[in-house]
This record gives sequence, structure tokens and C-alpha cells, in this order.
Amino acid sequence: MRKENAMKTKEEIISKLEAHKSDEPSKWREKAEWRLTNKSWLRYSQHIAMKILDRMEEIGLNQKSLAEKMGCSQQYISKVLKGRENLSIATIVKIEEALNFEILKPAIETR
Repeated sequence: MRKENAMKTKEEIISKLEAHKSDEPSKWREKAEWRLTNKSWLRYSQHIAMKILDRMEEIGLNQKSLAEKMGCSQQYISKVLKGRENLSIATIVKIEEALNFEILKPAIETR
């Protein structure tokens, strides 16, 4: 087999790429800018997501069960576990109660 036959032509490659391109423009720049703008709280959100995942694994709980305990949808739990959800204090407390563990240590000790 000759080398020319084994290699695809530039036109064939471009044609295959064109067939798979999206009709919608890419939003990668907007997503990257959003991540950069929100970097501070995203880091906390990712840390919280990892703590939740560790605890769920420890007690054998899946997303659906956690959602039922919290009274929310499994889709919302999925978003939280991706570490890109800006969680309210109320939501963190619900998660803590559902998993019976502390995510954030209280800033003020109660007596």
C-alpha cells in the first residue's frame, strides 16, 4: 500500500469535520470567563461536593436517596455534586442534617 493511499487527504478530513460541527457557536469562552469570575466560591463548592461524596460513599447513600431526605430533586443533587452550585447556608444545613455530619464547622459555638 502506498503512503498516499493510506493517508487521508486534507479535503476528506475537512469534510468529516464539517459533517460533525455544531450549528450553535461554541460557548467555551463564556464558560471559561464565568469560571474565572467565580473562582473563589467555586473552590469552596468543589470542596463541599467532595466532602458530600465521601460521606455518601461512607454511609452507602446514592443521589436519589439524598434527594428524598432533603426534599429536592435528584437533578439538583447532581448539580451540587458537580461542585458548581452556589450553595446557600440553608441548603448546606439540609445536607448536613440528611447526611448527619458537619460540612462547615460552626463559626460560633452555641451553649
